[in-house]
Amino acid sequence: MSLSGRIRPQETETIAAISTPFGESGIGIVRLSGPQAERIGRKLFKPKKEQGDLISHHFRYGEIIDSQGNPIDEVLLVLMKAPKTYTREDIVEIHCHGGYLILQKVLELVLREGARLAQPGEFTKRAFLNGRIDLTQAEAVIDLIRAKTMASLEIAGQQLRGALQREMASLKEALLQHLALIEAHIDFPEEEIEPLSLAEMRQGLGEMIHKLEEWVDSYEEGRVFREGISCAIVGKTNAGKSSLLNILLKEERAIVTPVPGTTRDVIEEVLNIEGIPVRLMDTAGLRKPKDSVEMEGIRRTRERVGDADFVLLVVDGSRGLDQDDFEIFEEVRRKKKVVAINKNDLPLKISLEELKREFQEDPIVSISALRNDGIEDLKKAIYNSLIHRNVRSSPEHLIVTNIRHKKALSQARENLSAGLKALKEGASLELIAFEIRSALEALSEMVGETASEEVLNRVFEQFCIGK
Repeated sequence: MSLSGRIRPQETETIAAISTPFGESGIGIVRLSGPQAERIGRKLFKPKKEQGDLISHHFRYGEIIDSQGNPIDEVLLVLMKAPKTYTREDIVEIHCHGGYLILQKVLELVLREGARLAQPGEFTKRAFLNGRIDLTQAEAVIDLIRAKTMASLEIAGQQLRGALQREMASLKEALLQHLALIEAHIDFPEEEIEPLSLAEMRQGLGEMIHKLEEWVDSYEEGRVFREGISCAIVGKTNAGKSSLLNILLKEERAIVTPVPGTTRDVIEEVLNIEGIPVRLMDTAGLRKPKDSVEMEGIRRTRERVGDADFVLLVVDGSRGLDQDDFEIFEEVRRKKKVVAINKNDLPLKISLEELKREFQEDPIVSISALRNDGIEDLKKAIYNSLIHRNVRSSPEHLIVTNIRHKKALSQARENLSAGLKALKEGASLELIAFEIRSALEALSEMVGETASEEVLNRVFEQFCIGK
C-alpha cells in the first residue's frame, strides 16, 4: 500500500475527544477534527462580545451553550482551517475550565451535534493518513508523551522533527538509483554496465550496510533511554545497600540501622542517571535467613535479581570477604553490573586484587555512602556500562529506540549484504535487483508507506484518546 493508496478516514466523519487528562485543572480542552468541526463549533459557541466572524488560528472568547441556549461554561474557542492543522483537516478546540463534569458535558453536546468519539490515537493517525507525518514521526509522538528524562525527550523530539524519516528517504533514493541502473541493463542487455558504475555500486552498498549496522547497533542504548532499566542493589546484610539507596535518591527512603536484616522487602524508586531512568531496587541482604519473614525477603531478592536488567553489587570494604560474599558473587556472575566497595571511610579489609580477579570485566568503584564520597563516579560507571557511544553528540547522530524500526533496518541490512555478496561474486543482475527491492520494501514499511492495517492498529492503539 503506497502513500497515495493509504486508507483514508471517511470524509463524512468528524471525531471529538477530551485532549487533556481527567481531573481538576485550570484548563481542559475538547478537540474536534473533520468536515463538520466548524459547523459544530459555530452552533455551540456564543461570543461574549461582538468580535466579528471566526478567523482561522485566532482565539475567540465566549460561552458554550446547550440546545436551549443555556450557558455551560465560559470558554476560548479556536478554529483551525485545513490544511495547516495537526490532522490536515478542519480542527476546533474548545478551551474550558478543567473540571471533569464541564468537559464531559461539552463533549456530550459535541457528540450530540454529529461528531463521534475518537479512538485512541486517531488524531495522530489522521495526521499520518493525510500525509502530514510518516509512521516513525507518529511513533515519536507517543515517545514524547511518555518521556521520563530530558535525554529520552531529546531523542523523541529528534525523531518527531523527521531525522529518521530524512535518513530513510536519502537511503531509499540511493537504492532506487542503483536499481534503475540494474533494471536498465536487464531491459537492454546489449548495453554493458561500465566497470566504474559497478565499482561505485559496490562502494555505495557497502556504505549503506555500514550505516544500517550503526543504527541497528544503537538500539540497545536507545531502548535504555526510552524504557529505562531495572537495577537491583545486592549485597550482604549491613553492606550499606539502604544507605546507598538513600544517598542516590537524596532522601531517607529506606530505614537504616546497625541491626542486620533490617530490610525485609524490596524497596523500589526511580533515579535519573544522565538521562537514563533507573528503577532502583533495594533488596534484603543475602544470607541464611533467621526467620520466616527474612526467608520471604531473601526469596523476593533472588527473584528480583534474576529479573533485573542490571546489578549494583555492594561489598563492605571494612570486612574481609567470606563465604556469603562468594555465594553472592556466583549468584550475580552473569549479570551486567558495577561493583561498589562501600565504607571507604573505614580501614580497607578486603583484597582489591582478589576482587579484580573475581570481576575482570566489571567496573569497580570505591565509595562511602555515609560521607557521600565517590557517588558521582559510581553513577558514571553505571552509565558507561550501559551506553557505549555518544548518542547525544549532535542532531545528526541517530539512535534507534523502537523494536519495529530495528527489525526493519536489520532486514534491509541483510538484503543489502546478500546483494553486495552477489554483486562481488558476479551473480545475475536479477538476484541483485531482488535484494535491493526487498531492502526498499523493508524501509517503506518502516516509514509507513506500505504498512498493513494490522501494523497501524498496533502502533496507534498505544495512544491515549484525544491525541
